[in-house]
Amino acid sequence: MRPVTIRRPTGTRPERHLSQRVNWLRAAVLGANDGILSTASLLLGVAASGASATAIVTAGIAGLVAGALSMAAGEYVSVSSQRDAELADLRLEERELRRHPHGELRELAGIYETRGLPAALAAEVAETLSRQGALAAHARDELGLDAGRMARPFQAAWTSALSFATGAALPLVAVAVAPAPARAGVTVAVTLVALGLLGDLGARLGGAPRRRATVRVVAWGAGAMAITAGIGAAVGAIS
Repeated sequence: MRPVTIRRPTGTRPERHLSQRVNWLRAAVLGANDGILSTASLLLGVAASGASATAIVTAGIAGLVAGALSMAAGEYVSVSSQRDAELADLRLEERELRRHPHGELRELAGIYETRGLPAALAAEVAETLSRQGALAAHARDELGLDAGRMARPFQAAWTSALSFATGAALPLVAVAVAPAPARAGVTVAVTLVALGLLGDLGARLGGAPRRRATVRVVAWGAGAMAITAGIGAAVGAIS
């Protein structure tokens, strides 16, 4: 699919819209949040059971590696399915353009009419854009697909794995270096601060309200750690 080139007035700068970040931003924020929270919860649960420092760190390293690989595989499979659906739509549209070019041209003009253009102008716009690249015009205006925003499985996979490992390293380092009496408290503090910063960063990058996003992430994180630590303590008491 050949993208349509948009000419801008001399001296102007193209806007950087937030939606252009959606592919990697979603994977990065989800991966880092999952890495921080799942690893911290795992460490606290194991620590609450009365395990030794070696067992806690070993569990944390195993959780980091397994989680990063799991995130990469899950993102790749999920985004690949999305990519397959997008490519299937493009192939279908390409066949229709070969079989019924005039009908597809009228359909494209009809789309522009529904957006407020007069019929004559809509037909002229459809013809002009079709000459530049009919498939690109239909993909963008009929299917809502843009070459710069289509799903990228490998990008999502490595972004998720790297962000998960980076996030998981924070509570893992905290629990490894903290003295035994303060291990749980330091891990919780580091985790909540990291979650708060991540929530704020994700909100700023995505253009969302920063305070609400930060509070939401921290609150859910605190709840998850509390529940996991409680389960770990109960299991340790039983065993």
